[in-house]
Formats: sequence, C-alpha cells, structure tokens
Amino acid sequence: MKYILIILLLAVFLGLGSGFYIKPEDEATGNLLIGLSISAGFFILMPLFIYHRWKDKNVKDYMLTKENILKMQEYQNSKDKK
Repeated sequence: MKYILIILLLAVFLGLGSGFYIKPEDEATGNLLIGLSISAGFFILMPLFIYHRWKDKNVKDYMLTKENILKMQEYQNSKDKK
C-alpha cells in the first residue's frame, strides 16, 4: 500500500507539472491535466492515504471519553508529584 501511495503521489505531481508546462501552448489540455491531477489527488489519493494511516488504529483511543480524561488526570498528577 505504501508503494501504491508513493506512485500515485508522483503521478499527481507529474500530471500537475506537465499541465502547467503545457498550459502556455495549449490552455485547454493544460487545464484538463491540472484538473484531473487535482481530482485524482482529492478523490483517490487522500482516501487511500487516510485508510492506510488509520487501518490498524482504534478510534476510541483518540476520542475524549471519561476513561481517557481520567487517564490524563492521573498522568498529570503523577507527573506533578515528581
């Protein structure tokens, strides 16, 4: 998955670069390449990246629940006593 994300990121940057390079000569094709690259970045790359980063994580660990608040208070109290 890591290599797929890297390849996709490079493809998006390559598409953006080529779009900006072609734009002065052929504005319609340049705008098309830029638009497709940005769309691929937002609709394909970002969801894959978010899935890759969160797939093995427990969302409860990052939510502000009563248990987590108590853990933070206990940690702060033990830190203050040292």
